[in-house]
Amino acid sequence: MSGLTDLLVSEAAGFGIDITAEMCGRFNIFMDLLLEWNKKFNLTSITDEREIILKHFADSLAAAELIPDGADVIDVGSGAGFPGIPLAIVRPDITVTLLDSTGKKVLFQKEVAGRLGLSNISCVQARAEEAGRRPDMRGSFDAAVSRAVAPLDILIEYCAPFVKTGGVFLAYKGSGADGEIKSAAEMIKKTGGEIAGVKRVSIDAHERAVVVIKKVRDTPGIYPRKNKEIIRKTRHT
Repeated sequence: MSGLTDLLVSEAAGFGIDITAEMCGRFNIFMDLLLEWNKKFNLTSITDEREIILKHFADSLAAAELIPDGADVIDVGSGAGFPGIPLAIVRPDITVTLLDSTGKKVLFQKEVAGRLGLSNISCVQARAEEAGRRPDMRGSFDAAVSRAVAPLDILIEYCAPFVKTGGVFLAYKGSGADGEIKSAAEMIKKTGGEIAGVKRVSIDAHERAVVVIKKVRDTPGIYPRKNKEIIRKTRHT
Protein backbone atom coordinates (compact mmCIF):
# COMPACT_ATOMS: atom_id res chain seq x y z
CA MET A 1 0.00 0.00 0.00
CA SER A 2 2.96 2.35 0.49
CA GLY A 3 3.35 2.89 -3.25
CA LEU A 4 -0.29 3.92 -3.52
CA THR A 5 0.07 6.20 -0.51
CA ASP A 6 3.09 7.83 -2.16
CA LEU A 7 1.00 8.33 -5.30
CA LEU A 8 -1.70 10.16 -3.35
CA VAL A 9 0.87 12.29 -1.53
CA SER A 10 2.48 13.20 -4.86
CA GLU A 11 -0.80 14.07 -6.59
CA ALA A 12 -1.98 16.15 -3.62
CA ALA A 13 1.33 18.02 -3.52
CA GLY A 14 0.61 19.12 -7.08
CA PHE A 15 -2.48 20.90 -5.69
CA GLY A 16 -0.45 22.44 -2.86
CA ILE A 17 -1.84 20.01 -0.27
CA ASP A 18 0.36 18.34 2.33
CA ILE A 19 -0.95 14.85 3.11
CA THR A 20 0.13 13.79 6.60
CA ALA A 21 0.65 10.23 7.81
CA GLU A 22 -2.62 10.46 9.75
CA MET A 23 -4.47 11.53 6.61
CA CYS A 24 -2.90 8.65 4.66
CA GLY A 25 -4.18 6.25 7.30
CA ARG A 26 -7.69 7.61 6.89
CA PHE A 27 -7.54 7.31 3.11
CA ASN A 28 -6.37 3.69 3.45
CA ILE A 29 -9.33 2.87 5.71
CA PHE A 30 -11.67 4.69 3.33
CA MET A 31 -10.42 2.58 0.42
CA ASP A 32 -10.81 -0.66 2.37
CA LEU A 33 -14.38 0.24 3.31
CA LEU A 34 -15.21 1.29 -0.25
CA LEU A 35 -14.01 -2.03 -1.67
CA GLU A 36 -15.72 -4.03 1.09
CA TRP A 37 -19.09 -2.32 0.75
CA ASN A 38 -18.88 -2.33 -3.04
CA LYS A 39 -19.14 -6.13 -2.98
CA LYS A 40 -22.70 -5.75 -1.66
CA PHE A 41 -23.80 -2.37 -3.03
CA ASN A 42 -23.11 -0.55 -6.27
CA LEU A 43 -21.05 2.35 -4.90
CA THR A 44 -18.46 2.70 -7.66
CA SER A 45 -17.48 1.04 -10.93
CA ILE A 46 -13.83 1.74 -10.12
CA THR A 47 -12.31 -1.10 -8.10
CA ASP A 48 -8.61 -0.95 -8.97
CA GLU A 49 -6.75 0.61 -6.03
CA ARG A 50 -4.55 2.84 -8.17
CA GLU A 51 -7.59 4.08 -10.07
CA ILE A 52 -9.40 4.82 -6.80
CA ILE A 53 -6.43 6.90 -5.67
CA LEU A 54 -6.38 8.90 -8.90
CA LYS A 55 -10.00 9.07 -10.04
CA HIS A 56 -11.68 9.36 -6.65
CA PHE A 57 -9.25 10.59 -3.99
CA ALA A 58 -6.89 12.86 -5.95
CA ASP A 59 -9.67 14.15 -8.19
CA SER A 60 -11.74 15.09 -5.14
CA LEU A 61 -8.85 17.16 -3.76
CA ALA A 62 -8.60 19.40 -6.84
CA ALA A 63 -10.88 22.00 -5.24
CA ALA A 64 -9.46 21.81 -1.71
CA GLU A 65 -7.56 25.10 -1.90
CA LEU A 66 -10.56 26.94 -3.36
CA ILE A 67 -12.74 26.43 -0.28
CA PRO A 68 -12.72 29.38 2.16
CA ASP A 69 -11.19 28.88 5.61
CA GLY A 70 -13.63 27.47 8.14
CA ALA A 71 -16.38 27.12 5.53
CA ASP A 72 -19.64 25.24 5.90
CA VAL A 73 -19.68 23.10 2.74
CA ILE A 74 -22.41 20.99 1.14
CA ASP A 75 -21.56 18.16 -1.26
CA VAL A 76 -24.59 17.80 -3.53
CA GLY A 77 -25.12 14.29 -4.89
CA SER A 78 -22.26 12.94 -2.83
CA GLY A 79 -22.70 9.27 -3.74
CA ALA A 80 -20.00 7.23 -2.03
CA GLY A 81 -18.64 10.42 -0.44
CA PHE A 82 -16.83 12.15 -3.29
CA PRO A 83 -15.58 14.81 -3.14
CA GLY A 84 -16.85 15.57 0.37
CA ILE A 85 -15.05 12.95 2.45
CA PRO A 86 -11.58 13.50 0.94
CA LEU A 87 -12.07 17.25 1.39
CA ALA A 88 -13.06 16.74 5.03
CA ILE A 89 -9.93 14.63 5.58
CA VAL A 90 -7.46 17.21 4.27
CA ARG A 91 -9.38 20.30 5.45
CA PRO A 92 -10.25 19.68 9.13
CA ASP A 93 -11.13 23.38 9.43
CA ILE A 94 -14.26 22.98 7.29
CA THR A 95 -17.56 21.24 8.00
CA VAL A 96 -19.04 19.09 5.24
CA THR A 97 -22.67 18.07 4.76
CA LEU A 98 -23.00 15.08 2.44
CA LEU A 99 -26.32 15.15 0.57
CA ASP A 100 -27.59 12.14 -1.36
CA SER A 101 -30.99 10.64 -2.10
CA THR A 102 -29.94 6.96 -1.87
CA GLY A 103 -30.23 5.39 1.58
CA LYS A 104 -27.48 2.79 1.15
CA LYS A 105 -25.00 5.42 0.05
CA VAL A 106 -25.85 7.60 3.05
CA LEU A 107 -25.37 4.59 5.35
CA PHE A 108 -21.95 4.05 3.79
CA GLN A 109 -21.04 7.70 4.27
CA LYS A 110 -21.98 7.49 7.96
CA GLU A 111 -19.92 4.33 8.37
CA VAL A 112 -16.87 5.96 6.79
CA ALA A 113 -17.21 9.17 8.83
CA GLY A 114 -17.52 7.13 12.03
CA ARG A 115 -14.62 4.80 11.29
CA LEU A 116 -12.39 7.71 10.27
CA GLY A 117 -13.36 9.81 13.29
CA LEU A 118 -14.43 12.72 11.10
CA SER A 119 -16.54 14.87 13.39
CA ASN A 120 -16.69 17.57 10.70
CA ILE A 121 -19.02 15.47 8.51
CA SER A 122 -22.81 15.16 8.63
CA CYS A 123 -24.98 13.13 6.26
CA VAL A 124 -28.43 13.99 4.90
CA GLN A 125 -30.65 11.75 2.80
CA ALA A 126 -32.80 13.91 0.52
CA ARG A 127 -33.25 14.90 -3.09
CA ALA A 128 -31.33 18.07 -3.94
CA GLU A 129 -34.33 19.88 -5.42
CA GLU A 130 -36.30 19.23 -2.21
CA ALA A 131 -33.48 19.97 0.24
CA GLY A 132 -32.80 23.24 -1.57
CA ARG A 133 -36.17 24.52 -0.37
CA ARG A 134 -35.70 23.54 3.26
CA PRO A 135 -35.34 26.62 5.50
CA ASP A 136 -32.49 24.98 7.42
CA MET A 137 -30.50 24.37 4.23
CA ARG A 138 -31.37 27.05 1.69
CA GLY A 139 -28.79 29.84 1.66
CA SER A 140 -26.98 28.19 4.56
CA PHE A 141 -23.59 27.21 3.13
CA ASP A 142 -20.41 29.12 2.36
CA ALA A 143 -19.62 26.70 -0.44
CA ALA A 144 -21.21 23.90 -2.44
CA VAL A 145 -19.31 21.22 -4.33
CA SER A 146 -20.54 18.60 -6.77
CA ARG A 147 -18.84 15.99 -8.90
CA ALA A 148 -20.11 13.77 -11.74
CA VAL A 149 -23.79 14.53 -11.11
CA ALA A 150 -25.18 16.43 -14.12
CA PRO A 151 -24.32 18.92 -16.87
CA LEU A 152 -23.58 22.38 -15.48
CA ASP A 153 -26.77 24.00 -16.77
CA ILE A 154 -28.75 21.49 -14.67
CA LEU A 155 -26.31 21.27 -11.78
CA ILE A 156 -26.35 25.01 -11.08
CA GLU A 157 -30.07 24.90 -10.33
CA TYR A 158 -29.59 22.07 -7.84
CA CYS A 159 -26.64 23.72 -6.09
CA ALA A 160 -27.04 27.51 -6.19
CA PRO A 161 -29.97 27.61 -3.73
CA PHE A 162 -27.80 26.13 -0.96
CA VAL A 163 -25.12 28.81 -1.18
CA LYS A 164 -25.13 32.08 0.76
CA THR A 165 -24.81 35.29 -1.21
CA GLY A 166 -21.07 35.90 -1.29
CA GLY A 167 -20.37 32.17 -1.22
CA VAL A 168 -19.09 29.91 -3.98
CA PHE A 169 -20.12 26.83 -5.96
CA LEU A 170 -17.28 24.58 -7.12
CA ALA A 171 -18.29 22.26 -9.97
CA TYR A 172 -15.94 19.40 -10.86
CA LYS A 173 -15.75 18.97 -14.63
CA GLY A 174 -13.56 17.44 -17.32
CA SER A 175 -12.13 18.61 -20.62
CA GLY A 176 -15.54 19.81 -21.81
CA ALA A 177 -15.85 22.44 -19.10
CA ASP A 178 -15.76 25.41 -21.48
CA GLY A 179 -18.69 24.08 -23.50
CA GLU A 180 -20.70 23.43 -20.34
CA ILE A 181 -20.00 26.95 -19.07
CA LYS A 182 -21.28 28.41 -22.33
CA SER A 183 -24.45 26.30 -22.23
CA ALA A 184 -25.06 27.17 -18.57
CA ALA A 185 -24.38 30.91 -18.80
CA GLU A 186 -28.03 31.97 -18.75
CA MET A 187 -29.01 29.65 -15.89
CA ILE A 188 -25.97 30.67 -13.85
CA LYS A 189 -27.15 34.29 -14.09
CA LYS A 190 -30.78 33.40 -13.34
CA THR A 191 -29.85 31.53 -10.15
CA GLY A 192 -27.73 34.40 -8.82
CA GLY A 193 -24.26 33.37 -9.91
CA GLU A 194 -21.40 34.49 -12.09
CA ILE A 195 -18.29 32.69 -13.33
CA ALA A 196 -15.28 33.64 -11.18
CA GLY A 197 -12.72 31.37 -12.82
CA VAL A 198 -11.75 27.86 -13.82
CA LYS A 199 -8.99 25.83 -12.13
CA ARG A 200 -7.49 23.33 -14.57
CA VAL A 201 -5.41 20.38 -13.42
CA SER A 202 -4.01 17.19 -14.92
CA ILE A 203 -4.48 13.92 -13.06
CA ASP A 204 -2.74 10.91 -14.60
CA ALA A 205 -2.63 12.80 -17.94
CA HIS A 206 -6.39 13.47 -17.85
CA GLU A 207 -7.56 17.07 -17.92
CA ARG A 208 -9.83 18.07 -15.05
CA ALA A 209 -11.40 21.42 -14.26
CA VAL A 210 -13.07 23.03 -11.28
CA VAL A 211 -15.53 25.71 -12.37
CA VAL A 212 -15.74 28.47 -9.76
CA ILE A 213 -19.13 30.20 -9.60
CA LYS A 214 -19.54 33.12 -7.21
CA LYS A 215 -22.97 33.64 -5.67
CA VAL A 216 -23.60 37.37 -6.19
CA ARG A 217 -27.40 37.52 -5.66
CA ASP A 218 -30.05 35.53 -3.84
CA THR A 219 -31.48 32.67 -5.88
CA PRO A 220 -35.08 33.51 -6.90
CA GLY A 221 -37.76 31.54 -5.08
CA ILE A 222 -38.85 29.63 -8.19
CA TYR A 223 -35.56 27.69 -8.06
CA PRO A 224 -34.99 24.83 -7.72
CA ARG A 225 -37.86 23.57 -9.80
CA LYS A 226 -39.05 19.97 -9.64
CA ASN A 227 -36.57 17.50 -11.09
CA LYS A 228 -38.59 16.76 -14.24
CA GLU A 229 -38.98 20.47 -14.93
CA ILE A 230 -35.25 21.10 -14.46
CA ILE A 231 -34.30 18.43 -16.95
CA ARG A 232 -37.05 19.29 -19.48
CA LYS A 233 -36.92 23.09 -19.38
CA THR A 234 -33.36 24.06 -18.50
CA ARG A 235 -32.16 24.42 -22.07
CA HIS A 236 -35.30 26.27 -23.12
CA THR A 237 -35.68 28.91 -20.38
